[in-house]
Amino acid sequence: MVTATEVGQLAGECNLWRGILRSFRNGFIKYQTILLQIAAGQDNKDVMLEIEHLHNQIYIQLINIHDLKQEIKKHVATIGAERSLLGRMTDYTLARHEFIFDEYQRLETGLHILSREFDRFMKYMSQA
Repeated sequence: MVTATEVGQLAGECNLWRGILRSFRNGFIKYQTILLQIAAGQDNKDVMLEIEHLHNQIYIQLINIHDLKQEIKKHVATIGAERSLLGRMTDYTLARHEFIFDEYQRLETGLHILSREFDRFMKYMSQA
C-alpha cells in the first residue's frame, strides 16, 4: 500500500515534470521568434530549409509538451481523488505513473536533442 507521504511525493514528481516542461515550452517559443527573425532577412535556400526544419520540429515538440503536461495534470487529479476517496492509490494509478514518467523521459531527451540542434544552427549562423 502506498502511504500518504508517497502519494504526496508522486504528486510532487508530477509537478516537477510539468515545471521542466513549462521551461522547455518557454524556451522553444523564444526559438520560434528567433527563427522568424532570421528568416525575414534570409535569401539562402539551405538556411531557409534548416529554418523550416527547426520551426516544424519545434512546433511538433510544443504540441508534445502540451499533451504530456495535460496528461500529467489529469494524473495528479487522479492521485488526489484516490487519496481523498480511498486513502491510497490503485495499482493502475501507480503503473500509470511509471508509464507517464517513461513518456516524460523520452520527451525530455528529444527536447534536449532539439535544443542542441538549434544551438548548432545558431552557432553556424553567427559564423556565417
